[in-house]
This record gives sequence, C-alpha cells and structure tokens, in this order.
Amino acid sequence: MTESLTPTEAWHRLREGNERFVRGESSHPNQDASRRTSLVNTQHPFALLFGCSDSRLAAEIIFDLGLGDMFVVRTAGQVIDDAVLGSLEFGIADLGIPLIIILGHDSCGAVTATRDVLDGATMPAGFRRDLVERIMPSVLAAKRDGVTDVNSMVVEHVKQTATRLVETSRIIAAAIDAGETAVIGVTYRLADGEAELVSGIGMVQQG
Repeated sequence: MTESLTPTEAWHRLREGNERFVRGESSHPNQDASRRTSLVNTQHPFALLFGCSDSRLAAEIIFDLGLGDMFVVRTAGQVIDDAVLGSLEFGIADLGIPLIIILGHDSCGAVTATRDVLDGATMPAGFRRDLVERIMPSVLAAKRDGVTDVNSMVVEHVKQTATRLVETSRIIAAAIDAGETAVIGVTYRLADGEAELVSGIGMVQQG
C-alpha cells in the first residue's frame, strides 16, 4: 500500500519526478513484474491527473511514475463532462487520493480551435463542436483580460477548469474543505518537458 501523503507531499513527489524527466534522468519506478503482481487486487494511487489527451502528455512518463501511482483521466482540452466528474469523484471518494492535477499544455489544439472560432473561423463539425463550446468560457475570460496568445489562454483554461471542477462537484469541494485533498493547475511545456504550477485550491505549498 502506498503511504498516506498530504496534498503538498504528493505535489513534491510529482515535481521531483518531473525534474528527473526534464534532466533525462528518469528512474522508471514501479514498472517491474513484482509491482504489477502487487496491484492485482488493490490500488492506492497518490495523485489524480485530469489532463489533455494530447499524445505528447504521457502522464506517468513526464512525472516519472509507474504502475499504481497515478489515477488518470484525459479528454481533449481537459474538457469536463459527467463521465469525467464521476471518474474524478471516484478517485477522491473511493480511492482517497490527496491531490488532483489539472494538466494543460502549450500549443493546445483544442484551445487554438476555440480561439480561431472566436476570431471568425467555422465551428468544427460533429462532437468537436462540443469541445469548443466547453472551452469557450475560458478563452472568453482570457480575451476580456487582453490575452491573445494561445499559451496564455491555456493557462487561463487550466485555472478555469480547476475552479469549475470544485464548483460543480460537492464531493471534491467537501474533501478540499476537510483538508483531505487539493486541486492544482499545472501547464506543461512541450519543448523542455517542464510542468509548472499555475494555480492551487486547497492546502498545497510549492516550496
């Protein structure tokens, strides 16, 4: 069983793993046969990541983690829907995970498409339209603040997503109020692999 961690301790472990990844010194923990066997009947992840589906954001790789360390939910543009909320609430209520990470990244295609629609491009067809509509409030908020570049809009979308999650889920909000979990916003730079903390709800210290 994974030892119990505070939200701050969980973030520090993630940050240390990302630093190893950036340096090219990943240790690839918990990826052997014995770890796989130990997880057959149980799991105790210490982090819950809700991030973009982009293929360049392989969650366990960029934080140098292994089997059973992280519970992962991903959608294009880290868009929240009922299935996402249920999955995240499962991680908090049933698995007792002390930290939720909202992970966005620079050059996000979904955020770019949303900005382009606001600038006059044609709305995407099919269910891609739903993605744009759900990201639209974040991009509008960024534009109201004078933000025009996509990467800054991604930061705003990460912050807005974290806030929306806490406002929508009573289970997650109650866990934060009880000091049992926290929600942080993190952005990932594709070029150098660094994950940067950009927002926090609950008791998480960066240092």
